[in-house]
Amino acid sequence: MTAVPPPRVVATEAAEALIAEIRDEHPDILFHQSGGCCDGSSPMCFPTAEFTVGDSDVRLGEVAGVAVWISRPQFEAWRHTQIILDVVPGRGGMFSLDNGRERRFLTRSRAFTGEEMAALDAAERGDDGGGGGGG
Repeated sequence: MTAVPPPRVVATEAAEALIAEIRDEHPDILFHQSGGCCDGSSPMCFPTAEFTVGDSDVRLGEVAGVAVWISRPQFEAWRHTQIILDVVPGRGGMFSLDNGRERRFLTRSRAFTGEEMAALDAAERGDDGGGGGGG
């Protein structure tokens, strides 16, 4: 039987608290993991209606009920890591909803174990753990 795959994205308690604060003002939001440029590689938080998810974006999952997206090329580079959404003191990205709150979102990560990667790969292939091969 195939192991249950771990989530590709999780959030710390501090991140969940800041998400709740932002959602008080902007109930429908999403995250997009920035690939660089003006705001570095920060996770960016946007009102859902103001950000268009593209065909080349990959949905990593949800944290605190909020979808988290990443571009496919960046996903391919980071596919072996679990994204950990955290919060640190400072100013958020220029266009991100955490800007002006004196706290900003930060991406941390950890490498998946071999077993976790196998479970993720099987889930992406649609394996049901039912067989093949043998013994």
